Amino acid sequence: MTIGRILRTIFLTEFIRGLLMAFKQMFKKSKTVNYPFEKGPISPRMRGEHALRRYPNGEERCIACKLCEAVCPAQAITIESTEKKDGSRKTTRYDIDMLKCIYCGLCQESCPVEAIVQGPNFEFATETREELYYNKQKLLDNGDRWESVLAKNIKLDKPYR
Repeated sequence: MTIGRILRTIFLTEFIRGLLMAFKQMFKKSKTVNYPFEKGPISPRMRGEHALRRYPNGEERCIACKLCEAVCPAQAITIESTEKKDGSRKTTRYDIDMLKCIYCGLCQESCPVEAIVQGPNFEFATETREELYYNKQKLLDNGDRWESVLAKNIKLDKPYR
């Protein structure tokens, strides 16, 4: 046998094996997800868009302890507070610069009352940079919108904290 004939035989067998493999895969269920229309499962520990939560009675959870502001490595959080009549603190300003945020989750971990959380929403693209400066009202709206999912995710994550 010549080298050319050996190479042709090897090429032909490899070609046929590849063709059979492709033919078998044609009849299996697709592994891809049609993304904008179908979405895969998301982990309860997923760190997405930030939200401020409320208590069931509607009161804001944030006690203005400023731990999240202190622990933020990107210095993306700004908090200002005032004192209430009963002596407790209340936030007057709670801003997050999402352009600076590195989604590390330290703000969520440091919060003693689970006021600031990172929700399951990762689709929050904007057309302008100004829309990524989140103020207190925008964060509270996110919390109200995602509260049922946030509460479920926090409950599922409890064993790991």
